[in-house]
Amino acid sequence: MRSPTTIVYCAIDDLISPTGKPLTGFPQFLDSLAESSIPCVWVTSRTRSQLDATLRKLGQSEPFIAEGGSGVYLPEDYFHLRPAATTTRLGRFTCIPVATPQPAAAEALELLAEDTGISIVPLRSLSPRELSQNTGLPQREAELIRLRDFDELFFFAGASDEGIAEFRAEAARKKLRLRLRGAFWSLAVGADLSTCTRELTKLYDRALRAHAFNVAVATTEEARELFPACEHAILLADRSSEHNPPDSAPLSGHSASRPAPKSFPLFSADTWKFVLDTIVARQF
Repeated sequence: MRSPTTIVYCAIDDLISPTGKPLTGFPQFLDSLAESSIPCVWVTSRTRSQLDATLRKLGQSEPFIAEGGSGVYLPEDYFHLRPAATTTRLGRFTCIPVATPQPAAAEALELLAEDTGISIVPLRSLSPRELSQNTGLPQREAELIRLRDFDELFFFAGASDEGIAEFRAEAARKKLRLRLRGAFWSLAVGADLSTCTRELTKLYDRALRAHAFNVAVATTEEARELFPACEHAILLADRSSEHNPPDSAPLSGHSASRPAPKSFPLFSADTWKFVLDTIVARQF
């Protein structure tokens, strides 16, 4: 690990396609952070299997948070100290699990469907061809979606809006984390993005022997979960932000004692330069 004083938590699902194609300017932004010795922690709803090729392609060697706050993944020998939290080995990473590992989510989903009488279709139950058709991905990329460490992806089989509302209410009563992920839903047992960022920031603090300056970077939708987990924030504003301004409470999730998020247009040619300058100069 380098000796950073600033940590960036970047929600990447709107910045890198499921097939690994990054938004124009994003790879150069990552390179510039690396040159400034600022770690960029990716935050994603995807799995480590989905990320692996992209991590290698873009030269990412920092920790990342996957499956919607289900776990923190640490590259081997990144920190020369042991996490205070319990860890497990998953592939080539050491993982700090926050959610309960599979098959907990798969079993909870099945029980929830039985209790509510609402039909669901887990993605892992589909044939390779059905999976590719439903995700719109080539078969190889679609298969990686099945390889989940913590959460379970599914869709409703003809449920009404009232049925889905009942399903969500029952999930909340059982303290299950249910979230919409594009065309699909994710169910996890115990996932919490704030806990993930807190555990990882504590590791950086211990390595630094000082508190790291942490910054969230996210688009409008991803900001809702990530911004409350960090002390400073940068919104990559798209058209939906016009109706939900970045300093509004539902979006920022910041307390009055925290600065309002900085905002830059997502598709402007100069956005990544402005974001980098803001982070490096700590202009919040």
